[in-house]
Amino acid sequence: MKKKTSSKAAKAKKVAEVATKGSPKSKPTGTSSSATSSHRWTFLTNHTHVLGLIHTDPDLVLRQVAFRVGITERAVQRIVLDLEEQGYLVRERVGRRNRYQVVTDLPLRHPIEAHRNIGDLLELVANREEA
Repeated sequence: MKKKTSSKAAKAKKVAEVATKGSPKSKPTGTSSSATSSHRWTFLTNHTHVLGLIHTDPDLVLRQVAFRVGITERAVQRIVLDLEEQGYLVRERVGRRNRYQVVTDLPLRHPIEAHRNIGDLLELVANREEA
């Protein structure tokens, strides 16, 4: 009986190949294989990462967003749905694709940072090379 060899690294490589196929401008900013194998925390949530990428490039497909954030495409879909339901994202259908617009004048959700809006956060964390 032959054992299947499906390591996380092999799966991640396959996802990376699919995510970047036909998209010369997508550069992975996600984590390395050593970072995905151990638990690492960041100061910003995946919601912030997804929102920032969509704000920087509204034409990114969710598969590319998932690859760059380092999460599954399904997780990105759930995050986008959360953001749409709360009014932080507006979806526009363009042919067979979606284009998203970030509503930057809404306040941040937690009472501690509610005096700031989404635009302030995105300006703070914007990748200056892409902005």
